[in-house]
Amino acid sequence: MKCIIVDDEATARAVVAKFCEDSPEISVEEDFSNAIDAIKFLNKQEVDVVFLDIHMPGFTGFDFVETLKNPPKIVLITSDKDLALQAYEYEAIVDYLVKPLTKDRFIKCLNKVKTAIQNQAIIENASSTNNTLGLGELFINIDHRLIKLKFNEILVIQALGDYINIKTEKTEYKVHNTLKKIKEKLPTDIFLQIHRSYIINFTKIIDIEDNSVLIDKNVVPISRSNKPKLMQHLNLLK
Repeated sequence: MKCIIVDDEATARAVVAKFCEDSPEISVEEDFSNAIDAIKFLNKQEVDVVFLDIHMPGFTGFDFVETLKNPPKIVLITSDKDLALQAYEYEAIVDYLVKPLTKDRFIKCLNKVKTAIQNQAIIENASSTNNTLGLGELFINIDHRLIKLKFNEILVIQALGDYINIKTEKTEYKVHNTLKKIKEKLPTDIFLQIHRSYIINFTKIIDIEDNSVLIDKNVVPISRSNKPKLMQHLNLLK
């Protein structure tokens, strides 16, 4: 694994670098005293993980994560114990280390990072397979735990700000993701975006009335621009 270290304290960067040096499975590509230089580096090169301080002058660790379009795995390192809940709202953040660091805790952290990277590979491999007629599967990440959903179990996916709500017949899942990203993983033979905030499994439609569809107990709006596309897909099913 390749990593960078971002912390305005030189001593803190040295501690993380030493722990990485003692662990043959990870190598430090570069270290930075500010987030801006780290972002410039990541725009040119890829790494597997970033060890990131939260409190830095002018640009917090959370600002850093939000700036990156496709962030690597993030490990937050901080003296503040009270931001862990906020940290885990970000899918990219896989661990939260409180200073002063210990070697044992750092090793546990590396194991969590490896697991997160392996899980991501499973998701990417699954989404790249040729799935037809809902027989494939979608892996979602809930609190760094993989949950497998069969395509034909999914009814409706709704955008909720920085999250999406995936509804099945039995339950629903709130995932830190965007509708645009999840759409790329879904087969077009059963899923269709019918509104800027909704993707539906159109094989599950029970009724269509005016500008809405009924799927199970969910009434989902259809935008005017997407209604012709929906009708075309339904005709193809006949």
